[in-house]
Amino acid sequence: MLRRVVANIRRQDWTAVVVELAVVVIGVFLGVQAANWNEDREKDRKSVEFTARLKDDLRVEAWNYEFQIEYNKQVLANAQRAVDALTGKAPLADEALLIAAYRATQLNVNSRRRATYDELTSTGEISLIRDQGLRTLAIDVYTLPVVDQIERDGRQSEYRRAFRMAFAYEIQRALAEKCGDHNVLVGDYAGIATALDYPCSTGLAPDAIAAGAATLRKDPKFVELLQLRMADIATDLGNMTDYFAPYMRGPLQNLREPLQRLAKEKR
Repeated sequence: MLRRVVANIRRQDWTAVVVELAVVVIGVFLGVQAANWNEDREKDRKSVEFTARLKDDLRVEAWNYEFQIEYNKQVLANAQRAVDALTGKAPLADEALLIAAYRATQLNVNSRRRATYDELTSTGEISLIRDQGLRTLAIDVYTLPVVDQIERDGRQSEYRRAFRMAFAYEIQRALAEKCGDHNVLVGDYAGIATALDYPCSTGLAPDAIAAGAATLRKDPKFVELLQLRMADIATDLGNMTDYFAPYMRGPLQNLREPLQRLAKEKR
């Protein structure tokens, strides 16, 4: 090509020179367009793939979110029963008191599904998620502290520590085995209702049950710490269900509603 152009210039065959150069320019243009088209097609493919993956992950997060809300409501209900029993407002039998007091210590931590989000952000490709609402929801779900906070408060609960220090391991093991958390599979919304709050019997000897209930009743610190536990849970549940607006962007008012909508979408 270059030899022909040079030869045509020497012969001053300008028409041929123009034709040769036009062929080169058109060839380069078509090559660039083909490369751009291939790049756009690859981006479209990756966008579809990552969007589907992110939605699947967020559907798991939606279930985890509901689980944490309902589970902690059950913890709160047990704490209320224990306080009411210890203050004489609504007496409980010794075993029922021991169970409620134990369940008020509980927390349940679910593994987060964030691999897709982490891959997108680590590679700088979060823009592949072209649905702005979905992108914003993902950022909020994986960066806001609302879920981590309720788990952290459970781990750091002074009441949890006091209860576990006051009772022998054998008592706690019996309570965990007979009255502890039910295993609920991810996606099983119906199973959440009985994750913790279900009828049970400890299997402990009557004298052990009586001694355990007496331990709770004779020390006023358990009522104080239960009230603190209840206040912490109530605050965290309020953040998760009603109000997290100071941290939100765009039209979202809280995380729960958009997660619920996504969970109901057809795959």
